[in-house]
Amino acid sequence: SGAAAAPLPEEDCMKLNPSFVGIALSSLLAIDLWASKRLGVCAGEGSAWGSARPLMKVIEVSGHGIPWLLGTFYGLCQSDSSAAREVLLNLLFALLLDLVMVAVVKGLVKRPRPTHNKMDMFVTISVDKYSFPSGHATRAALVCRFVLRHLVLAVPLRVLVVLWALIVSISRVMLGRHNMTDVLFGLLLGYALYGVVEHCWLSPATVPALFALW
Repeated sequence: SGAAAAPLPEEDCMKLNPSFVGIALSSLLAIDLWASKRLGVCAGEGSAWGSARPLMKVIEVSGHGIPWLLGTFYGLCQSDSSAAREVLLNLLFALLLDLVMVAVVKGLVKRPRPTHNKMDMFVTISVDKYSFPSGHATRAALVCRFVLRHLVLAVPLRVLVVLWALIVSISRVMLGRHNMTDVLFGLLLGYALYGVVEHCWLSPATVPALFALW
């Protein structure tokens, strides 16, 4: 009829003319999902490395928050050294900060777990249905930096601590719990959280009332 065509809705224009950044992000996301699924070799008993799944689940527990919290709290209660109590109290603070930050980010991003993941994880809470970031990777990086900084260890033990952090992080993808970007961001977050702990270091001089409890 010669009438001017109605303009396309804004969202349709975006689909027809995607930005370079949008294309790049979509491509990276596709690569992340594809590579994570290929590396999920222990995601199930029938997977390529399914026989190693029990070992991977033991590693999973070693990086879980509950054993670390209980162990740190027990050590804090049993310690008779003021220096040891100071280190353990700050480790407890670091672990609690880690749990809160990971829960907040997971609740905001709400990225679902990989489709090939089996929901048989050790002690989960509501936000654990989300994938980003990996709490195990965050905790591994945080604890690794903390231990290397505040414990006097021989070189072989320091190497074992670093290897433990790497193995825990890699196992998250192998078990199908997380995508690669979940783990990478988790490691970066844990590394950064250690800086926060150092900046807010708890000592008898800064919080004497807290130390009086012990």
